Amino acid sequence: MTNQENEPTSVPGFSLPELTIKGKTIRLPIIQGGMGVGVSLHRLASAVAVLGAAGVVSSAALDVIVSARLGKKVDPYEAAYCEITEAKKSGGYIGMNIMVALVRDYEASVKGSLDAGVDAIISGAGLPLSLPAIQPPRDTALIPIVSSARALEVICKKWGRLGYRPDAVVLEGPLAGGHIGFQLDQWQLPENALENLLPSVKDAARKHGDIPVIVAGGIYSHEDIRRFIAMGADGVQMGTRFLATHESSATDSYKQAVVEATVKDILVSAVPCSPCGLPFRLLTKSPMYIATLNQTRVPICNKGYVLQRDNEGRLTKCAAKLPGWQYFCICNGLISSAGYSDVKDAMYTVGAIASRVEKIISVRELIDELSGAASPKA
Repeated sequence: MTNQENEPTSVPGFSLPELTIKGKTIRLPIIQGGMGVGVSLHRLASAVAVLGAAGVVSSAALDVIVSARLGKKVDPYEAAYCEITEAKKSGGYIGMNIMVALVRDYEASVKGSLDAGVDAIISGAGLPLSLPAIQPPRDTALIPIVSSARALEVICKKWGRLGYRPDAVVLEGPLAGGHIGFQLDQWQLPENALENLLPSVKDAARKHGDIPVIVAGGIYSHEDIRRFIAMGADGVQMGTRFLATHESSATDSYKQAVVEATVKDILVSAVPCSPCGLPFRLLTKSPMYIATLNQTRVPICNKGYVLQRDNEGRLTKCAAKLPGWQYFCICNGLISSAGYSDVKDAMYTVGAIASRVEKIISVRELIDELSGAASPKA
């Protein structure tokens, strides 16, 4: 629950609609993106949630971060349980973002989040086809991330066989940060712009029970939110704006790189690229990107979060283990960007709108701006 002191002041004519997912109402239709590694932790999620929006924790490499904080080793289940428990202490709506690509820890992260009573699990970086089968979700909403109506249809068909329907869906367009769900020759096509993807996804969502549709990727302002809601979206998800807040757990150097970024500093990288094989949006000033491009990166795999299965079904494969400059080490790069890696080459992921960020502000200031309660500050 929010309290009156923390709530943004309403401005007549600028109010945003509430967002209801699986019977729970979020007063502002804004979901803070689950940014990994270590940017979206309980501090940021709680700050967002108490102001009436949805705060989200990222499960990526969460065991490393929570272990360091507690001074003892915890596994992915314990890390997810601990972080969600902490995030929920202040009240409000709390979600957990869990990437399908993190095969090794996926099920444990889901179970830990569910057992801690998380309000929603938001899952992408691959289609979360098995999510409802892992453990009965009870009151927790299960929310897949898709990049097309076809992907939503596939998920609804698969989940339907399990007796479940998505409680909401996040439609992530090609302007999002990190991994994007489009090939290099597709992400700039006009038909793949978020506003052009929304109508077909909205139609598919209606067909399957009027599932709430949350749009993401390239959304910066209150006016952007109003525009997409007018087009039929039920809510928005925003990452980069919340990255650039005092409460986010990104390092100071990461935040400063965002503030200083120009349009030319933001790149969807193909070579070098993520060992997951997906195009990846980043800042070209990222030390990990530069080290890989200059072929000075040490080819190690001492974290193993994105390991894939080999021919014998073992989680042993990672392209970043190989020498050369085709792949950067996403694990160490992202963990370093949160200040927790022994490898100092950080990776700075951002959305396409990062060049518009001019200063680091508080979550309160940002929520007031996004809700329409205050004008953007120069």
